[in-house]
Amino acid sequence: MTSKLRVLKAHACGNDFLLVPEGARPAGADDAGLAQMLCDRHRGIGADGLILYELRDRGASMRLFNADGSASELSGNGLRCLAAVVARSQTLKDGSVITVQTDAGSKRLDLLARDGECYTFCAAMGQPEDVRQLRIPMPGGTITATVMRMGNPQCVVLGPLPEREQFERLGRLLATHGMFPQGTNVEFAEMEGPNRLRILIWERGVGPTMSSGTGTCASAVAAATHGDASRDVEVIAPGGMQRVEWRDDGVYLTGWAVLVLDGEWLGPVAS
Repeated sequence: MTSKLRVLKAHACGNDFLLVPEGARPAGADDAGLAQMLCDRHRGIGADGLILYELRDRGASMRLFNADGSASELSGNGLRCLAAVVARSQTLKDGSVITVQTDAGSKRLDLLARDGECYTFCAAMGQPEDVRQLRIPMPGGTITATVMRMGNPQCVVLGPLPEREQFERLGRLLATHGMFPQGTNVEFAEMEGPNRLRILIWERGVGPTMSSGTGTCASAVAAATHGDASRDVEVIAPGGMQRVEWRDDGVYLTGWAVLVLDGEWLGPVAS
């Protein structure tokens, strides 16, 4: 099936998403196949994930698919990308509150600033759940990691950042480890001070990514729980820095998202 399909593209610290209105997708379309096709870096538009959304007054609902077509409950960066679409389409001013319904519940974002098509938000990500430390058996030994749910499953390894080859090997093994039947997102986090972390991310269903909103939050929680980090930290991923505040009522993530494309997909649509 071929069809013109409206697609927007946005990224937050290099973690990029394609956004398609629910009403624009052909009836009966295979959403997983659509995600694989559009997100392909060489044959499609290219992205880490696909967000199908419906706009609401000062808000939206979303369904998220990873680049491999698997469904995901939440993306902190994808959340900001969709909020940027809402702010742009509804001409919202600084100080506006946007509410997005996700498979991990309702999320509130406060629009802090706009500079052209770059929007900065503070997002209320909720409380981390089931935070615990595990010893995970691996080929050649064990790895100690902090696991939790931050709207989605997370596995954080605290310590010096691994070299590229080791990062890719461990990231792949941990993301698909038998201890995580539904897979998990993986972060390697190194403390550079009580208020500063540096991380590398292996995202479930994607692989290495420039950034991750939920992974950034999980890294901050792990460093505060099982390290010496403050509850207000800067977290630096390859794509840029975000701020995480772990307050009494939950985790708050501050960062930007920029809209880079508003166009049409002219290729086939999976059905």
